Amino acid sequence: MKLFLLLGVLNGFLAVALGAFGAHGLEGKLTEKMLGIWDKAVTYQMFHTMALLVTGLLFAKIQSSGMTWAGWMFFVGIVLFSGSLYIYSLSGLKLFAMITPIGGVAFLAGWILLGYAVMKHL
Repeated sequence: MKLFLLLGVLNGFLAVALGAFGAHGLEGKLTEKMLGIWDKAVTYQMFHTMALLVTGLLFAKIQSSGMTWAGWMFFVGIVLFSGSLYIYSLSGLKLFAMITPIGGVAFLAGWILLGYAVMKHL
């Protein structure tokens, strides 16, 4: 699905930009702990950007609802997992850190759905 490819490209750009911002713009402004959290958000965003791109490419061969749901779960996971960690590292508000596991579950669901779609259709 072209949308997943576009979301992958957009998230790849954002992951690189946010990684650079964390390394250069936030150095000395956040504690080491919060910079580590920022880095974790960037890392998970980039890994799941690749998953979005793979899902978009595989969709040309496997057009199934499982594949569609996998792509959406990866995107929702990026927003909830990485997004909540970005906000938490900047604000220190633990409320945002409590959202992070929901994003992690979305990532897990995405991987399960992707695996299921691949096993069923390839």
